[in-house]
Order: sequence, then C-alpha cells, then structure tokens
Amino acid sequence: MTVDMISWEGLPLEIRLVVLKELMQDGCSLADFATVSREWQEIIEAHNFSRIKLTSARLADCGQMLHRNRSLVRYIWLCLELQEYDCTESTPPKPEMLKMSNINSTLITTGILNLFTTLSVWEPGSSLLLDISVYSPSDSEHWFKYLNFEPDVDFDMFDRNQHTKTSMPIRPTVHHHEWIAPTQNSIAPFNAIEKVFEGIFYGEPFDNEEQEIQWWQQLPLVPVVTGILLRQQTRRRWKPTTLRRMFALLPRLQEVHYEPWREWFDGLQTCIDRSSKLLFESLSCAGLQRLIIFENFDQTYPASFRYRCSPTRIPSLSFGRALANASFTLEHLSISFMVEASHFFRARELSWKWPKLTWLALPSRVFIPQEFSWKWPNLTWLALTSRLLIPQEHPVELNYMLQAAAAAALNMPNLETMEIWNGGKGFAMLFRYQRGKQGRPAVITCKGTWELNLGPLVIQAWDSVSLKDCGEGIVIIKELLDISDDIKSHGDAIHYLELSKPVVRPISLRQIQMQPTIL
Repeated sequence: MTVDMISWEGLPLEIRLVVLKELMQDGCSLADFATVSREWQEIIEAHNFSRIKLTSARLADCGQMLHRNRSLVRYIWLCLELQEYDCTESTPPKPEMLKMSNINSTLITTGILNLFTTLSVWEPGSSLLLDISVYSPSDSEHWFKYLNFEPDVDFDMFDRNQHTKTSMPIRPTVHHHEWIAPTQNSIAPFNAIEKVFEGIFYGEPFDNEEQEIQWWQQLPLVPVVTGILLRQQTRRRWKPTTLRRMFALLPRLQEVHYEPWREWFDGLQTCIDRSSKLLFESLSCAGLQRLIIFENFDQTYPASFRYRCSPTRIPSLSFGRALANASFTLEHLSISFMVEASHFFRARELSWKWPKLTWLALPSRVFIPQEFSWKWPNLTWLALTSRLLIPQEHPVELNYMLQAAAAAALNMPNLETMEIWNGGKGFAMLFRYQRGKQGRPAVITCKGTWELNLGPLVIQAWDSVSLKDCGEGIVIIKELLDISDDIKSHGDAIHYLELSKPVVRPISLRQIQMQPTIL
C-alpha cells in the first residue's frame, strides 16, 4: 500500500498559515525557511522585517540594508548606547559632574540625525512606531542592579510567562568594581540617582537654546513615522522643548506613549511642568489621536533628596488645565500621576468669567451646569489618576470630582469608557464608567482594596450621563480586593485593577513590578 504524498501547495491555505505561524512563534532563525518557496519568503520576510533594532553602529548602513523591505517595517527600536562609566563616576561628588558629557550628547545627536535622514526618504505606509531608548551598560553595574533594557511588545503579544526579556549586558568585570552592593533596606545616594537621570541636551552639545533650535531646523521631516514610544526604561530626561521640536518633524504623528520620571527636586518639577504645557499644547494641533502619558516614580528615591523632594508628586492646577485644553481632538487619552483628575475636570470652571459680578448666592448642593463650551467629540476612552482615591477618603472633594467627571462626560458624545484610579504600596482603587450597549444600562464599577462610597448626587449625575448615552440608567458593581499586602508598588496596583486599556506599556509595567522585589 502506497501513501500519496501531498505537496505543500496541495494543503489548504488555512493549514499552510498555521504551519508558518508555528514556525514564527518557535523562536528559531527563519532565514533558511525563506528559501523554501516564494510564499514562505513573503510571509517570513514580513515577519522578520516588521520589527527592527537599530544601534548607533548600524545606523550608517540601515538605509541600504532595508531598502528592499522597508515597506514591511512596522516598529523601529533605536538603541542609543552611551559610554560606560566606572564606580568613581557612579556617584559623582560635584553637581557639574552630573551633566551628560559632550561625547554622550554627540552620540545622541548623531543617532537622531542619521535615523531621521534615513527615514525621511521612506514612503509613508500604514503605520510605523519609533521607540527611542537611551542608556549606558554601566547603569546596572552599580546601585541599580535591577535595571534591564528590552524592546517593546504589542499588548496582544505580551505574555508574562513566555516572554523572554533582553536585559542590558552584565560585564564580566563587574566584580572588580570597588563598591558595596546595596542591601534590601539601603537607600541610593542622591548623586547616584541623578547619574542615571542625566538630562538630554541640558547644555552639551549646544552652547545655548538657539543652537539647539538651529540644529533641529536642519533635520528633515519624517512623514513615515506615525507613533513614538519614550518608555520609562530610559531614565535620562528629555527636555519638553526638545520633544516639541522632535515631534514637529513627524507630520503624520497619530499616537504618543510618553513615560517620563518625576523630577527629584520640587523646584525643578515646577519649571518642567511649565515647559511641558507648551509641548502638549503643540500636540493639540498636530492631528494626534492617542496620547498615553505615564509619569513613573520610585517611592524610595525622595528619601535620598530629603527636603528637596516631596514624598509624592504634587500636580499643578494650571498643568491640568493645559492638558485638558490640549485633549479636545483626541480619541484616547490616559494621564497617570502627572495630572490630578479633579484639576482636569475643574479646568472648565476656570474658563467661566463674570467680570462685573459683585455678589453670588448658591444653594448647598453642588452646582454643575449640564452644558458648557468644552467638547470632546472624538474621545472614546479617558483614564486619569486622582489623589482623592485613597483609603482615608475626603468624601466631599471626592464626590465633587466624580460629579465634575460626569458633567464632562455629557460633552463626550462618543465616550465608551472613563476610568479614574489610583494605586500605591498597599492600596488600589478604580472608578470605571462603561457605556451601555444594545439597550443595556451603563455600568459603574468600583474596584479596590476598600469600599468606595458614592454619594447620591454622584449616582444622579452619572445616571444622567447614561440616560443621554443609551436611554437607560446605571448599574453599580462593587468589587473588594483583599490583596493590600500583595501590592508592593503602583505597578502591582495597575495589575490588579485590570483597567480596560493599558495605561503603561506592558514591558514597562513588568519592569516596575520587578523593581521592589529586587531592591
């Protein structure tokens, strides 16, 4: 009895795709498989070239190497590796030594110039995500052994159990460094922290602001880039003015994922917030659709700076108003820790003017008009953090904020989900509104480590939103999480709250969760 062999072409298309998919998920090299057939070549090349890592050494030749397949590229990870430094430089004794060196600054300018020049001639396609990371291999060789450095992954590709991280290389000479390894309870000195948080273009290689402006003006437009990632694993700080000039060269920019770290000097934070206002105002006119901002922090760092750094970030009211003003054209907006939700919603009130009013009397009930000039016609998802969501609630302020959120929701005709949350060591809380569909009522979820009590005026306000959205009232679901001891950081809080969309990149979230367990 002979068995008829079925050729590859004789297999149904669905079977062939399953086989190829299994090969691509196996983790082995696929280059040899591309020679099997024209069909295999097309599919494997699309897979291999969809995600590209570029280093400073590869930038010079990447245009030629990718010329034939550049239309397949969907993600570019630009890794700008700075010089290594030894233990004597890891805790510089003088403030002037905390500035980035001219050599490192030149590495960054050269990398950006080469990449933008290469990408400027690419034909715009469907989408291209640019991920920029800046680091030194020595960052993880001194006080911060837990630091790792890895590429981004799509949300639907991320699997905590299967993903293999690519850490920064640990040099075999590390044991020669004359330093004392930090213990579980030790606190890094402030100059060691500042070393890994050097400012990019704060001085070197430009003598003044005008020189930097002229440098950016010589760079070409890059219309092929539609999204940019600046993830929290880059602790070096981008100036807001620098980012504003960079983003201006990306005319098709549709999404920004920005994960800066808070400043460790309160006075400097105020200055950065002022500059950031101009950055976000510039984005409001740029056709941006999705803006995801996650301001990261480490709860142990403020102790190293003592009185110069508040234990928690204090968001400014004017900054909240600026971001609210910049959000009217967005479809997705998430701002974590950088802005207080009550400031965001209160911003509309600050726009009301009664120049001749000399006396006003209001009833004790909170007055929230149903109509005002602020509109978010495209917004479908909004996520904000609020310091009012803490176990020791301030019920009056909290209820007022939630009523103001409902008033804003009335002016978001396409809103599907609004999430207001907070989390830190030992606590987590989420207030979520989800629009009702197909004649079903809207759902309000209160999920956290304590019971969130909603006042009657809050329920009434959100009932009005639901009636306008879907003609039905609301259903309130409360979920108590008995996990306070398991929440070691804001990263753990995010994990357990299970927000409807990610407020931080999945790799970044895992890095945040890893940090307190390794310290």
